[in-house]
Amino acid sequence: MSRIDALIAELCPEGVEFKALEELGVTYGGLTGKTKADFSDGNARFVSYKNIFNNLAVNLAPDDFVKVGPDESQNSLEIGDVLFTGSSETPDDVGMSAVVLERPSEAIFLNSFCFGYRFNDDALLLPGFSKYIFRSDVVRQQIVMSASGVTRFNISKKRFLKVRIPIPPKEIQQEIVKILDAFTELEAELEAELEAELEARRRQYTYYRDALLAFSDQDIRWAAMAEVGEFFRGRRFTKADYVDVGVQCVHYGDIYTQYGTGTEKTVSHVRADMASSLRFAQPGDLIIAGVGETVEDVGKAVAWLGQDEVAIHDDCFAFRHSLNPRFVSYYFQTTAFHAEKNKFVARAKVKRLSAESLAKLTIPVPSPEEQARIVAILDKFDALVNDISVGLPAEIAARRQQYAYYRDRLLTFKEAA
Repeated sequence: MSRIDALIAELCPEGVEFKALEELGVTYGGLTGKTKADFSDGNARFVSYKNIFNNLAVNLAPDDFVKVGPDESQNSLEIGDVLFTGSSETPDDVGMSAVVLERPSEAIFLNSFCFGYRFNDDALLLPGFSKYIFRSDVVRQQIVMSASGVTRFNISKKRFLKVRIPIPPKEIQQEIVKILDAFTELEAELEAELEAELEARRRQYTYYRDALLAFSDQDIRWAAMAEVGEFFRGRRFTKADYVDVGVQCVHYGDIYTQYGTGTEKTVSHVRADMASSLRFAQPGDLIIAGVGETVEDVGKAVAWLGQDEVAIHDDCFAFRHSLNPRFVSYYFQTTAFHAEKNKFVARAKVKRLSAESLAKLTIPVPSPEEQARIVAILDKFDALVNDISVGLPAEIAARRQQYAYYRDRLLTFKEAA
């Protein structure tokens, strides 16, 4: 910070000039006149909404293509352009920016749901400085205020052009870019290391879980699931039936997004007056997703460990058995189980698994004491991985918050009178 403070004291001791965007440049729109077919067999690259939303600097070699004729009048990108997302479902996410840092080697265009801003004087702001200043808190607050909406928020170009930005001397811009580029690189390296650590722990857990449940060198009875329990299919309810307080229920989609090995409570409830039309899993039952978007998702399961019965969706099955509930749930996570299960999955657009197919799948049946021993070991592993799964994202979030704090400190200027 001392180097920048010295530059400010030397070059702009009375403050930095602020100007409205309408004084500095113009906006331009994205692609026009395009149909769905134009995006299926394209000849030119274009920058997507996600390309802008997820990046400070635009990826100029995306895998997104659109058909553009030689005589079409479309806006192509230039170095220094600042691209913005034009709308969002939430106000805080509207108007996210990314900058064209390099001169494009070929004509590249902009998604129609986005817009660009081009400075009249391309020497006014360094592109590297633009990528940070338009993501800074002082500018983001103004951009968010330029949007309006109820279910979707859209930027008003007229209000957007009233956004005021600081224009510090080039030497100060260069120093800020140097510091923030280094900070951004360090943050990215740290995130990569933390995510690699999490993935390594998950692989380690998978290995030990599969090894514990393989029973390859033991005299363990294997049985068809129909021999050790029976299956019950749930009954239909929809999200329109959801209430804050009511009958606990498990939807098949929640099994692979909300739950782990077992749960004592649900994330969803349906209306109490529906109870007579529902079908319930009992404590100790395994609740199995009978459908999924992928073969891997079908057959994922959660042990119901609550004290009361729970309603299940008609795309779920309850497996009622006399085994250790968490043992069965852990086995349903193994590579061996999924390899056998995958042979029975009906591969239509929506992947399905029937109760008849589930009944044919085999499961190891060790003694109750051995089941409990394995569950105790895997519970410890599961808790460790879950702690890391929660802790590492929290660490990443803390680092991002720290980065945002220093970025905004660097990009906050006293305005010249």
